[in-house]
Amino acid sequence: MNTIALLTDFGSRDNFVGTVKGVILNNNPRAILIDISHNIFSYDIKGAAFILLSCFSYFPKRTVFLAAVDPGVGSKQKAIAIKTRNYYFVGPDNGILSLAAGRDGVEKIVNLKNKKYFLKEVSSTFRARDIFAPCAAYLSMGLSIDKLGGNLTKIEKTDFGFSKITKNEIQAEIIYADKFGNLFTNITCRQFASFYKQNKNFSAVLNKKIIDKIYSFYNEAKSNEPFFIEGSSQFLEIALKNKSAKDFFSVKKMNQKLVIKNK
Repeated sequence: MNTIALLTDFGSRDNFVGTVKGVILNNNPRAILIDISHNIFSYDIKGAAFILLSCFSYFPKRTVFLAAVDPGVGSKQKAIAIKTRNYYFVGPDNGILSLAAGRDGVEKIVNLKNKKYFLKEVSSTFRARDIFAPCAAYLSMGLSIDKLGGNLTKIEKTDFGFSKITKNEIQAEIIYADKFGNLFTNITCRQFASFYKQNKNFSAVLNKKIIDKIYSFYNEAKSNEPFFIEGSSQFLEIALKNKSAKDFFSVKKMNQKLVIKNK
């Protein structure tokens, strides 16, 4: 139980990620550290929650996930650890952990309060270093989660909104854009498959541009032809072959509206 997976918006320019890893290894020299991503858009809690939800189940059981996208640092926001059926999650109580932990099945939540397991000096601006990292390291060595603090019965939650689906229409949102510019919607592949079964002649509008194709492979599309594809995350994606859908549709921010209708 030595695997710790890290997800942050720290980037690679500064020392933040290296410092967090140093703290972990000081406490558990045998820790196996895996970088999920450190390029989450700054303060993007929903984006980080989406990435964590998309990947956590592919990790070895009992992996400890340290997620630090923490715009509320320095406030009264809690620092928490969660034990689920198969994993542990450590981070701020701002919703970043809620989707993945909920998917796996929450068994226990604690408020990180036991300073015995923190660094000796705790700053108001770097909880990932001073609180999350040492607590994650101790959990990875088998420390009981109960020793880290008192029990909580609930945590802050985030969601991607609910796509509104009727017989002939879906009202949805864009929730994430990856490095290639693919746009992830809050429509699950299962939801769209059910809709498509009834509405094979559909038309979607995003920023006044049309999408009316769905393909299984990128190479099926023509150049500059936007299309839907059922992505590996189990959410419907919007893509272009070898180009950025984000740029093509001029998506500047997430949560933009998408409407799909039967023609």
